[in-house]
Amino acid sequence: MAPALYSRGSLLAMDLPYRHTVLQLRSQIVQVRIRSHHVARQLSSRKSCLQIGSRPTLSLATLSPISTRYYSQKPVLPNDKPSIPASSSIEPKPATSIPPLPASDEAELHESPYTLPNALTLARIIACPFLGYTIVQGDFAWATGILFASGVSDWLDGWLARRYNSRSVLGSILDPAADKALMTTLVGTLAWSGLLPLPLAILIFGRDLGLSISAFYFRFISLPKPRTLKRYFDVSIPSAEVKPTQISKINTALQLLLMGLTTVSPLLAYSIAGPLQALQWTVAGTTIWSGFSYLGRSGVKILKQPGKKLL
Repeated sequence: MAPALYSRGSLLAMDLPYRHTVLQLRSQIVQVRIRSHHVARQLSSRKSCLQIGSRPTLSLATLSPISTRYYSQKPVLPNDKPSIPASSSIEPKPATSIPPLPASDEAELHESPYTLPNALTLARIIACPFLGYTIVQGDFAWATGILFASGVSDWLDGWLARRYNSRSVLGSILDPAADKALMTTLVGTLAWSGLLPLPLAILIFGRDLGLSISAFYFRFISLPKPRTLKRYFDVSIPSAEVKPTQISKINTALQLLLMGLTTVSPLLAYSIAGPLQALQWTVAGTTIWSGFSYLGRSGVKILKQPGKKLL
């Protein structure tokens, strides 16, 4: 009996180091698994914090069953290894998130100004000096032809912008600018030729000059900072959109009708002085009315930039 007890005790004594080693290995495995899960969860929480700024948490319920079983046994850890407190959850330090960009650094509105409607509108503006030259030289046949082509291109660029959805803020500025350039050319040259009364020409010029100054002013106050000269004339940065008032559209149509009839009148075999005089008084009234309709910010829409308040 004694030899058997002695041999059993010897086996137990020899087995103790082995069991201690197994427990140490198990403890190290649990520690490695917990740390790996902790690192993985911290990395994923850092990614989520960068997106929505949430606070990451790690719970033992998310660990594998083997890890939670061995962790609950509270194995004996070596003295040189840091102990992990037995807790129902591990609360790591929140990942540092990137603060949101200030409003001034956010992306600005940009658009491509290179569209076919804008090209047609620009061609109308370029044709204005040639139209003025033909009127001054008395070549009203060529003047009538250029004026007709300008009217067709005015209709065509508007139709293309609506048909192919190629509207742009630059187009909303260039189109009335082309009309004003055409009107200024016709008014100046026809008044020079004696076909248009000088007071009416001064009235039309004064209204257009006031609208031009206000357009430069609204461009300045609506341009996102920094307001530099280069950015001011950068057509790819829209800041304000021109929306003509209803009376202004009627006035422009009546002015074009008056200028067109006045240009064609020398080519006609009969006089239309009476209808022209009545139309001149009508245009004078609508010019004054449309000028008052632009008081304040009527006809001008300041675009809201990302992260900026409307002025």
